[in-house]
Order: sequence, then C-alpha cells, then structure tokens
Amino acid sequence: MKRLLLISVVLGLAVFATSCGNVFVRGAIQTGSSITGSISIVQLSSVMDGSGSSVQVTFVTFLQEGTSSSMSFCGNQASLFPLNQTVRAQSNPGNTCASIITVVIVI
Repeated sequence: MKRLLLISVVLGLAVFATSCGNVFVRGAIQTGSSITGSISIVQLSSVMDGSGSSVQVTFVTFLQEGTSSSMSFCGNQASLFPLNQTVRAQSNPGNTCASIITVVIVI
C-alpha cells in the first residue's frame, strides 16, 4: 500500500513539474546488443546494402562453450578482434551490419 502511494506521489510530482515548461525529463534506452567469446575467424568483405551501394563489413566469429556465433560489423574493424583472444563487443544493430559501441579484450 505504501509503495503504491509513493509511486503515485512521484508520478504526480513528475507530471506537475513537467507541465510548468521549465523542467525536462529525459531518458535513454540502451538498444545495443552484446556478444562475448574467443575470436576464431575475422573476415573483411563488401556487401550490398538496401539501396544497392557497396558497404565494407567485418565478419567476426565468436566461440563460447563449444558453440559459435557470427556478427557483421560496419567498416574495417579487423584490428579490434585479435584471433584467439576472448573479446566482449557491444554494438547497435543495423540493416546490413552492426555499429560498434565498445570492444573489450577480456583477460
């Protein structure tokens, strides 16, 4: 009961504060995805995007616990993925390839 009352008060204050025009409420929703694994294959290639243009893409194969997963990253990102190293990559998905946010070598 107290929790519901607290939520109601907070929402009421937020609505009241934003209605005066001088207070802005912002938020960010993280839409990226993350993949971790040992790098087994890195291949640079070109693919056609939806408009018929050629786009350079780096295909990376991650191994984790006996299974493999492949990702395609926009541009030449080969230097970020050293073979036989465990890497965690965070990216934003795209139509043709994913845009890299961060790449961390896991020690």
